Amino acid sequence: MKRISIDPITRLEGHGKIDIFLDDQGEVANAYLQIPELRGFERFCVGRPAEDMPNLTSRICGVCPEAHHLAATKALDAVFHVDPPPAAKKHRELFYSIFFATDHTTHFYALGGPDFVVGPKAPPAERNILGVVKKVGMDVAGKVLKMRRDGHELIQLIGGRRVHPNWGLPGGVSRGITEEQRTQIEELGRHALEFAKFSLQVFENVVLKNSEYVSLITGDVYVHRTYNMGTVDADNRVNFYDGKIRVVGPDGREHAKYDAKDYRDYVAERVEPWSYLKFPYLKKVGWKGFVDGPDSGVYKATPLSRLNAADGMATPLAQAEYKRFYETLGGKPVHHTLATHWARLIELLYATERWLELATDPEITSKQYRVLPTETPTEGVGSVEAPRGTLTHHYVTDERGILTKVNLVVGTTNNNAPICMSVKKAAQGLIHKGQVTEGLLNMVEMAFRAYDPCFGCATHSLPGQMPLEVTLHSPDGTVLQRLSQHV
Repeated sequence: MKRISIDPITRLEGHGKIDIFLDDQGEVANAYLQIPELRGFERFCVGRPAEDMPNLTSRICGVCPEAHHLAATKALDAVFHVDPPPAAKKHRELFYSIFFATDHTTHFYALGGPDFVVGPKAPPAERNILGVVKKVGMDVAGKVLKMRRDGHELIQLIGGRRVHPNWGLPGGVSRGITEEQRTQIEELGRHALEFAKFSLQVFENVVLKNSEYVSLITGDVYVHRTYNMGTVDADNRVNFYDGKIRVVGPDGREHAKYDAKDYRDYVAERVEPWSYLKFPYLKKVGWKGFVDGPDSGVYKATPLSRLNAADGMATPLAQAEYKRFYETLGGKPVHHTLATHWARLIELLYATERWLELATDPEITSKQYRVLPTETPTEGVGSVEAPRGTLTHHYVTDERGILTKVNLVVGTTNNNAPICMSVKKAAQGLIHKGQVTEGLLNMVEMAFRAYDPCFGCATHSLPGQMPLEVTLHSPDGTVLQRLSQHV
């Protein structure tokens, strides 16, 4: 067999490579997404005080530390058996809405957007954020930079730092919001709302009005009919910060709806010898391998999945876009992986609307932003929707609050199996008779890029063996010997 490697894969958080194997006829026999990094947070957090976790786990990733910070903080609420006051919950959700809007902006314009704005087969030197700026103009670049700057300034204002916030505590948060700060948050939120509307118009003009792109999105190469997971409120509408986790089947019907603390009744995890990432699947359906359909426990947890798993959006403008999304793509559920980019922008609009709702809530400046824990710590689970999927933190402690067990089901980890499936299907649909171009390989990468994967924070499990290859060279470069294990 002939092997084609994409190493490293690009425009993602973390590191990885894709190996594509061609048979004698030049057709794709198999393709593997391999993640070579191991972080190990689940092990080295054991033995630490539980209250360290919001600050410690935010170091897993510099892209979405806010997600780990709040998932850890919510887990501590449960560990210490304390319910934060209403104002504290609103503080947290406001902070999280700002983060979500900022993060989705980054992915659309810097990571996923170049494939559409510049073109999937454009030269690599142009298919990046600079190429996007050149194509859409400096005015648009200025809007993007302002949105990111405003978001990070407010994250620092509320959470203490632009990266790695140090604000969440069991029972609430460490400081509240003053009226002066609230006014600033509201003003920047109004700018953010206009930016979200503008971004949806950019998508309309650049993607939806381009028949070639629409055909790419709706074609079979990027389709997988899996289960979908997302957090919903009491009315089954999308919520990023709190609610129940809802799972719907490939046909859109509800499969499960549960509290985060019960996740082990619904989600199981497995490992494969060729990856450090775990492979979660739906426990009551079972693992059938890397296949989709109602009999396979593989599920997705992405912006598109959240829309599929919900009955709507909780804010009016986002709800209008939600309806247009499904009307345009033929109804619910949508299984076109590349449509995730559009879903992400609808979430951007929702995040900015929710940002404004909370910034103008009279309770947001309340001084009642923490309840002190008084009970003996035991065990707790905290969950939020990270931009990349449902994020679950599960801690067990002794009576002193020292961690004895830690389990993390990270946003991208949920999507590990479907990402591998998407990469293989794209390769099989695009590469024929051994004809491989750089543009086609980038279109294979587009299959995983739509998930906005963060492999740096998803790698926690060692499959029991350490693949290693050592090559010995002489001074003139001649290969003397190759040594390997488990390769």
